[in-house]
Amino acid sequence: MKQPNDVFNDFQAKMSELLKNSPAKDIERNMKAMLSQGFSKLDLVTREEFDTQTQVLVRTRARLEELEQRVAQLEAKLGGGPSSSPQD
Repeated sequence: MKQPNDVFNDFQAKMSELLKNSPAKDIERNMKAMLSQGFSKLDLVTREEFDTQTQVLVRTRARLEELEQRVAQLEAKLGGGPSSSPQD
């Protein structure tokens, strides 16, 4: 007589085999392939690339603010202001 654990293992093995060969598994595999192909055409970025660019943007914005303050200080020292300099 089989032990309960053996019966469970046999059942699990048979179910795995059935699911592996079932149409549902084929549909799942095909859907994953189709979605992967569709996403690759969308020119998406990875989360890591997005986070890297976000950090670059934060540093760039901080640097821009520093430079704007320095320009304002230099303009004040020269006695001119933003209104006396030519516009872009």
